[in-house]
Amino acid sequence: MDNAVTRAPHIVVVGGGISGLAAAHRLVGAGARVTVLEGSAVLGGKLLAGEVAGAPVDLGAESMLARRPEGVDLARAAGLGDRLQAPATAAASIWTRGALRPMPKGHVMGVPAQPGTLHDILSAEGLARVEQDRELAPTEVGEDIGVGEFVAKRVGREVVDRLVEPLLGGVYAGDAYKISMRAAVPQLFEAARTHDSLLDGVRDIQAKAAAKQQTGPVFAGLDGGLGTLPGAVADAVRAQGGEIRTETPVLGLTRTADGWQIRTDTELVEADGVILSTPAWSASALLAAESPVAAAELSEVEYASMVLVTLAFRRADLAGLEERSGFLVPPVDGRTIKASTFSSYKWQWVKERGSDLFVLRTSIGRYGEEQHLDWDDPDLVDVSLGDLGEAVGLSARPVATEVTRWIGGLPQYPVGHLAKVARIRAEVAKLPGLRVCGAAYDGVGIPACIASARRAADEIIATSTLAQNTQSDAGQ
Repeated sequence: MDNAVTRAPHIVVVGGGISGLAAAHRLVGAGARVTVLEGSAVLGGKLLAGEVAGAPVDLGAESMLARRPEGVDLARAAGLGDRLQAPATAAASIWTRGALRPMPKGHVMGVPAQPGTLHDILSAEGLARVEQDRELAPTEVGEDIGVGEFVAKRVGREVVDRLVEPLLGGVYAGDAYKISMRAAVPQLFEAARTHDSLLDGVRDIQAKAAAKQQTGPVFAGLDGGLGTLPGAVADAVRAQGGEIRTETPVLGLTRTADGWQIRTDTELVEADGVILSTPAWSASALLAAESPVAAAELSEVEYASMVLVTLAFRRADLAGLEERSGFLVPPVDGRTIKASTFSSYKWQWVKERGSDLFVLRTSIGRYGEEQHLDWDDPDLVDVSLGDLGEAVGLSARPVATEVTRWIGGLPQYPVGHLAKVARIRAEVAKLPGLRVCGAAYDGVGIPACIASARRAADEIIATSTLAQNTQSDAGQ
């Protein structure tokens, strides 16, 4: 039998973030020969483990949606099932109108089913405006519409500015008025298409969720930090024969007569297939020659940058801090921080491993408001402490701090995002043995990124008997 037919296909994954590692894990499990090429010295992308005052902390993403299975499934497959941990408290607040107020219950991304649940958040005028929803004529949503635009039309700007904006901002660091409802809150988009009243639509969403009788925590982290997941997945890939190279930037990508040639800073790597698991701008540059149409679409994907400020205090100095997971901050109130997480309350492992420390963190920066990235670390710490002092009366000084800048960390999903992704995939599909995945496509959350990676890997696996001696004219 011909060796070229029976040998395992060699697939190169460009990018060693959680999407690339998940794709590699899927590929090696299917019997492919896999090489992961990561340009930086560290795997994991926005999942990053670190330390502050000797205590382990997450310096990037700290939790993942647990009611969507991809993230917890990958953790279990990587041998971390016994380290999955639900938040110790889910009680969160909103710092708005001069006070910390409990996060209202019974809402979908800030939109209530019952206006009365928002009495502590909105003004009397704002509450009255919510009540008008059922009296208004239906609002046309078309193929897509901005979350903030639609919600403001139905229940008023106060709901957007004081609830939807901070909640969506915690996910995308973007502008709620511009973020695609179809991409970011698809259940709300479907409700908008099928109900004249937004409040009735939200009530229907909640009724369907209740009928599913989902139990267990909504979110999950890992004992030791979510930043430990990439290393565990990488170890699992290596254990199945996969190769992972760091500090190996990919500089070029060329379709050959019988596969692909990947140019790094030191060599040419031959492959039967390629998965690009990189930010959109990087994928755009790599596809410029082979698929200029996809490259042009990818070049238009915009990103938000942000800063995480991690602070460690003596536990005794924060003894009076009310127990909650943290709080969100509406941009409309003009504060610098957009959120704070009380890590030592939220995660049992942080509390246990921090001994006499109390760890909390703030996030700073939104799309279009990224001047803070240029501030010195001490200034970012001071502005965080200033806002924390106003919000919770914090006056203690930290014993240690860590500032982490995430430049271009979060892709933006404006109106029309899903149509753009469909166009990108249609063009990429013209290239035999090449697929794309990552946060720029189907969702920025960890389960969504893993699902994107699995989709790319499965499509590559399905075409692993790649046609030999073919050239593509994709995008020409």
